[in-house]
Formats: sequence, C-alpha cells, structure tokens
Amino acid sequence: MEIEIEVISKEIIKPSSPTPESLRKHQLSFLDQIAPPAFMPVLYFYQADAKFSNLKKSNNLKKSLSQVLSRFYPLAGRLVDDLYVDCNDEGAPYVEAVANCTLSQIITNPVMKNMDKFLPYKVDEYVQNLCMAVQVTYFQCGGTAVGLVISHKIADGSSFVPVANTWAAVARNGNYDDVPAPKFEGAKIFPPQDATGFKPPSSTGIVKEAVITKIFTFPASKISALQERYSSGAAEFLQRPPSRVEALSAFIWTRFVSATEMKANPNKIYTVRHTVNLRPRLNPPLSDYHFGNIFWVAVAMPSVGANCGVEVMQKVKEAIRAVNGENVAQLLQGGETLNFLKEKMAYANRGELVRFTFTSLHKFPLYKADFGWGKPVWVVTLAGLLDKNLVVLVDTATGDGIEARINLSKEDMEKFEADLELQEFLSKSKTFGIHNSRL
Repeated sequence: MEIEIEVISKEIIKPSSPTPESLRKHQLSFLDQIAPPAFMPVLYFYQADAKFSNLKKSNNLKKSLSQVLSRFYPLAGRLVDDLYVDCNDEGAPYVEAVANCTLSQIITNPVMKNMDKFLPYKVDEYVQNLCMAVQVTYFQCGGTAVGLVISHKIADGSSFVPVANTWAAVARNGNYDDVPAPKFEGAKIFPPQDATGFKPPSSTGIVKEAVITKIFTFPASKISALQERYSSGAAEFLQRPPSRVEALSAFIWTRFVSATEMKANPNKIYTVRHTVNLRPRLNPPLSDYHFGNIFWVAVAMPSVGANCGVEVMQKVKEAIRAVNGENVAQLLQGGETLNFLKEKMAYANRGELVRFTFTSLHKFPLYKADFGWGKPVWVVTLAGLLDKNLVVLVDTATGDGIEARINLSKEDMEKFEADLELQEFLSKSKTFGIHNSRL
C-alpha cells in the first residue's frame, strides 16, 4: 500500500507574547557556529484517544506551541548567517495533514522511506534561516503523528528534548509552571569566533554516494551478553564494567570492520567518534535546560585488527574521559579548534579519513512527551544529515532494548546486515531501512 499524506492546512504559529527588545538578538556560540547546517527531526506517534477529536487536538497543539515559543523565543526567530538569531517573533511553520492509513499500518511494518512524509521538511532538506517547524498528521484510526524539526545551528539533542517535553506539558496541563525555564547562556560560555573559511560537514548538501539508513533493534538480554563479553575480555584495563552504549558501540564497530573486510591502510586515519554532552562536565556543571549546542566529539583512533572491539572500547573510554571542562576550555582558545577542524576536513576531502560516529540518546526522556493523549507508542529520531558511517542509539519504547539507526553506504550495508554474528544479537522487530541517494 502506498502511503499518501494530504496537507490540509499551513500556517505560522507566533509566540503568545512578544519577545522583549533586550532579547531580540540571540548570539550564536562558537559551538553553534561549527554545528552542521541541518534539521534535527523527531517523530512522535500516538494512539487514538476517544476524548480528543482532531479539531480539539489541533486547537490545543497550536495554543500550547504559541506559549512555548514565548519561552523558547529563539525558535520563533530567524537565523542570520552564522552569527545570531533575530528573535523577531516571525513564528514557526505549522502544517496539518491527514494520512490514508491507520497508525498500526505505519508502526507494525514500518518503512523508513515513509517517515519523511510526516515531517514538514525532508531529512535532507534545510531552510537556511528557519529555526523550527512542525507537522501534525492525523490517521484514519484517530491516531496522531507529531513531527518536529529544530535547526542544529542553535540546538543539540539535549536541547531538543526539553522543547518537545515542555510543549507536551503545556498541552497537557495548560501551563509550564512545573517545567524549569531554559537558559540561553551558550555564547557567554563559548564565545563566538571568526569562523571564516570553515564549512561544517555536509554544508554543501552533496553526498558522493548513496547512503542506506536502517534500524537494528538489540534486546536487553543481548546487550547484557555483550557487556559480559567485553568485561571478561578487557578486565586488565576496565575500572568498571562497560556501559550498555560502550559495549554496543564496540560490537557494531567490530561487526562493521569484519563484515566489510576492512584492512589497515597506512595512508588512512581510522577514527571512532562519540558525541559527549558537555553540560555535566563543565566547571561548574550546567543544567539540562541550558539551551544550545553544548557537546563535543571524543575521537578514538583504534587499530583495525582481530581484537578491535576490546581495543576500541578502551580507546573510546580514554577519549571520553579526556573531554572535561579544562580541556575543552583550552581547545576553544586562540582559534586552535578551527585549525584542527579544517585540517580534519582536509583529510576527509582527500579520502584519507575513515570516520565512524556514534551519537547516543540512550536514557533521553523521549517517551515523556504526553500531549494529553498518552505517551507516544513509538519515537523515531532521524539523522538530518545523510552522512555515512553514522550510528544513533535510542531506547526502545519499553526502555529495555536499544534501537541503532545506522547509516552506511549501499555496498557496506549489504555486507553489514548479512553478518551472521550481528544477526544473532538482533531482535526480530523493527529492522527496516531507507535508500537515500543524492547521486
């Protein structure tokens, strides 16, 4: 069955109260400046609730979004270059649509190529100056999908969740009295720099090869088995057992190396990267409600060998441990970081850098976004950039397993998903994909 979405309305939701003139200019931090120009898309799927008609949902969603835009006022503004957000209260695009199917037809046997249809913009589409947009889609059964995109130029994943959960809380309770206010202090903590000549990854919108995105679900029992495997195999250097994310990322890297028959090449640099939330690592620590891009990338350089799973876990641990407030402060002084990033981009452009990047949303409260119709039955996080060798780890709806959303080249994906050892550790549900070609 071909899934069709019919747009029934488009409008702009403006903040419920004007932004004070003193807050008109939201300065981007240095970490905002070097963030990729892309949307972060998240889809929330909800079952029907007989107490809420589509009209009642619509009115409540728009009213509550207007209130939230007053609190998160940069989201209603417009980006000006890589410098600041003009908090002019122009508002956020809001689309409503109806689907020719039921919710169960989407989530029982999901097809990733359909997920774009529930977003106001496609995952590889980016409106340069827009900060946020929404699409609400109503299913024939009474279920609802809420698709939300936020610009990565002003926020990271840790900022995204409070926006969505605050919006849900206002829709559910009528106010956000019990929700902490966001703090917009990024530019004070990470002052902007002259970033002339630096282009973040994928800023040209060109991907040189087709990228396949698939979701692989690992049940809790299999993740525990991996933790046990790496605990016994690396007892000499582990001060504590590996976390679920550490064990799973080591396993995915190992299976990728094995499945693709990767061989060490002295002319290439192999890196395994993990995004690290800086909020708890700064001195003093920041709250979860500090808004902006406040993360760093820990880079490990493991060898490509038979025991690379144990080694990569050790090197990743060391790289993440090195990401602390003092080291980050030193990196951000004197333009050294920009020179470092430009050098790495040059390696990548010459094909000398092999990158494998992990982003973990494990333990993020994605499933707390209850708009009054109950918690979502499924949350889909989609990478805004179609970068290959990218893994996003997200909890399953029950909270015990982990879904790994993996981007690989078409050739590598065919080899990876056929790996017999990988298959032994997978759940049989929700393993699906999309072919993203920009050739």
